[in-house]
Amino acid sequence: MAKSDKVDAVTEISDRFRSASAAVITEYRGLSMAQLNELRRALGQGATYRVAKNTLAKRAAVDAGVDGLGDLFTGPTAIAFVDGEPVDAAKALRDFAKDNKALVIKGGYMDGRALSVDEVNQIADLDSREVLLAKMAGALKANLSKAAATFAAPATKAARLFVALEEKKPAGEAPAAEAADAPAEA
Repeated sequence: MAKSDKVDAVTEISDRFRSASAAVITEYRGLSMAQLNELRRALGQGATYRVAKNTLAKRAAVDAGVDGLGDLFTGPTAIAFVDGEPVDAAKALRDFAKDNKALVIKGGYMDGRALSVDEVNQIADLDSREVLLAKMAGALKANLSKAAATFAAPATKAARLFVALEEKKPAGEAPAAEAADAPAEA
């Protein structure tokens, strides 16, 4: 690789580190080109999977201000740069690694700090952003429904009380309001 090509590669990788919301470092030893393409499809539009030379990736990580990843750049290395939802990409990588033992997740980087393999798997176990928002909205709606029922309860109880009193009166007795309006019989 010519020196200008290496500089361009380092610049590209460091730009990806800066712009990505997360990055997951993997070892792809033993995966065929067809399997790599299948992994790229599984990651979807929100992530890109790039094979990188270790020395260039280390240099790019340092240039981008990403600390703690130097030990992960050994062996055949590929990096999944996540632009969208980190949970979706982590799930796709974890599921692909379960089916293809040749893919090894080494670690990652998110929110300014390095992630261990266990932390990447914990992220993969989370629900997606949309599901979490739906759960939160449901919880808020339930609390609002409880509040509305609590505020309506006194009026409902009063209405039931009036109905019960009306049913309890003897049949021939006029309601109090009608008795006051009726002329007195002598």
